[in-house]
Amino acid sequence: MEDRGWIHELARAEVNPEIDSIAHLGATGPQQWIEESSVDFLTHLRGQVQEYVRAFNGFSENSNRYPDIKIFNLAQGAADFMLYRSGVKLVFTNSAHGIIQIAFQKHQAQATVYTQGSANSVVDQSGLPGAEELIAQVGAFGKILWTYRGEKVKPDEVAQYFFSQFARVTRETKKLKPNQQQLLQQIRSLLQDQGLEL
Repeated sequence: MEDRGWIHELARAEVNPEIDSIAHLGATGPQQWIEESSVDFLTHLRGQVQEYVRAFNGFSENSNRYPDIKIFNLAQGAADFMLYRSGVKLVFTNSAHGIIQIAFQKHQAQATVYTQGSANSVVDQSGLPGAEELIAQVGAFGKILWTYRGEKVKPDEVAQYFFSQFARVTRETKKLKPNQQQLLQQIRSLLQDQGLEL
């Protein structure tokens, strides 16, 4: 069922036309629509990511096989937030008018130099993916559309994509014990003798 709040507003204006005229004195335009849409998009995105964090961490509760992912609000913007795990942050911010930036960062403050990676992705020298942007566009009838790399996106799609990336990037590989390291080296040698690679 589509949102019909606009009908309610239209009917209310019929009953109280003087209130409607006062409301239109501060009429909003595309600038305000984009600002409101930025907060709405980030709020919806945060809600989705929060559900993913809860479910993901729930799978680890009994076994403690991997560190929990944590989610935090940020003070910069009305709906900005970040994920944190294993010394890596994924920050979602309304960085400029009509732009939502999604950036991986190491927890320690450090200078970051970006290099061009494969498939049009940018990777910094720490091995983390570079910043990405969602850009707002005003569509037909004043509807705000959010795009990622030129394609229209929804908060659910963005949440799933970046949460998955974050979980993979922050996955800690277990360190092998010395005896396991030696066994692995022996297996490699045997495979190389057979002309195979591990």
